[in-house]
Amino acid sequence: MLPDFKFMFSLFLRRLHYFLIVALAVAAVGLTVAYTLPPSYSARATLLVESPQIPDDMAESTVRAGTDEVLQIIAQRIQTRAKMLEMAREFDVYSDRPNISADDIVNDMRSRIGIDLPRRRDAASFVYVSFRSDSGRMSAEVTNELVTRILDENRRLRTSVTGQTLEFFKQEVARLDREMSVQGAKILEFKRNNQGALPDSLDFRRSRQASVQERVLQMERELSALRDRRARLTDLYERTGEVVTDAEDLTPEESRLQELRNQLASALVLYSDQNPRVKALRAQAEAAEKIVMEQRRRKGEGTEALSAYEIQLADLDAQMEYILEEKASLVEELTALEKSIDETPENAIALGTLERDYENLQVQYQQATRDLAAARTGDQIEAQSRGQRIAVVEQATVPRAPTSPPRKKIAAAGVAGGIGLGAAFVVLIEMLNRSIRRPADLTNRLGITPFVSIPYIRTRRQALTRRSIIITALIFVTVGIPVGLYLVHLLYLPMDLLIEKGLEKTGLSDIVEQIRSAF
Repeated sequence: MLPDFKFMFSLFLRRLHYFLIVALAVAAVGLTVAYTLPPSYSARATLLVESPQIPDDMAESTVRAGTDEVLQIIAQRIQTRAKMLEMAREFDVYSDRPNISADDIVNDMRSRIGIDLPRRRDAASFVYVSFRSDSGRMSAEVTNELVTRILDENRRLRTSVTGQTLEFFKQEVARLDREMSVQGAKILEFKRNNQGALPDSLDFRRSRQASVQERVLQMERELSALRDRRARLTDLYERTGEVVTDAEDLTPEESRLQELRNQLASALVLYSDQNPRVKALRAQAEAAEKIVMEQRRRKGEGTEALSAYEIQLADLDAQMEYILEEKASLVEELTALEKSIDETPENAIALGTLERDYENLQVQYQQATRDLAAARTGDQIEAQSRGQRIAVVEQATVPRAPTSPPRKKIAAAGVAGGIGLGAAFVVLIEMLNRSIRRPADLTNRLGITPFVSIPYIRTRRQALTRRSIIITALIFVTVGIPVGLYLVHLLYLPMDLLIEKGLEKTGLSDIVEQIRSAF
């Protein structure tokens, strides 16, 4: 069933006064607000984030933060509470509002400041800085002050980062140098305390051990030979009463005596004591013995001379004593060598640990030294402003015309909103009205077909009264509402502050601020 547009239009005309009252009231509010809001000026400065002047593959700054991160940090730092209050006092932003609280100043200053960061990474990094104020000159001055603070904060941030990095690596290099000195002293002390049991001399000590062992065995053989010789000498002396001495140690008389004794001994083997030859040899031997005894007596200067047996025995004893002393010394050395060789593996592990720690420290020290050189280079780059920097492309100038509020848009929105709300109000009234207004309603609801329908006829007085009420209401909403709002704006509170306070009380201020930031 198609709607009866003629009937609906007649209903709208019947409720036209409601539509006009609502539409004119809303439009009046919109128009009044549009033309009573104070003008707002916004000066804008343009900044450019320049790339480093020195290629990164040759030398790079130690500031690793990205452009967006740096700009966000700077934006937060220049909008701290203390700096907002300082800037408000410096430029006397709230001279017309002496009783405003510090919290309101901070919040309002932050809402007036606009810092548009670059959104595309592949595009040029332009930054737009602006400040809203009811004075064009103040807007430009504050914007330029914000630009100055952004440049100073960027320089301070980058030099601070590079300075802290440089100081850190200086301390790190000094710390590692001290630790290397301490570790080197530990290694030196360990080597000094274990000088004879270090792994680098193990081959020499093993070779020395084998040599000493061979020497000890040789001495044992020599000692055994000397003992056998002494035993034979003693046995010979006990059997014959004589000993054989070396010819090179005997005088001619002693050699003659020895020769005669040998001949006598040989003759006694063949002949008896009564043999003339034996007797002659014995007489010659006795004569030679007297001569030798006389020589020994003279040589000994009155002291009793030692026999050849005693001399040889003393010589053998002296040789054995020397060999025993030398052997004892070698055995002691061998014991020390065995001990040092046994201690070498443990010392090698301990020394290896110390040396590995030293090598690790040395690697860290070399890396820290390279990092220190890079930090010095990065610090010089930032000190000379050769790294990434922010340059001013265009300073803020005094705007010639206010940038807000958009009065035409607000007025158009008020008129459009009034028309929409007026129409919605009429529709709502008709939806809530369940009365019978035409014959078709009577037929649909009661099933009765009327013969004729007579509309409600007002008297002349009723018509005049109704018309007067409608005209009065229209005049009130058309004239009274704007006049009332204007008086409130002049006598009580400016319209912008009134709207702001209303938004804060209703909790819509944050939503409005988010919408404003998004656009």
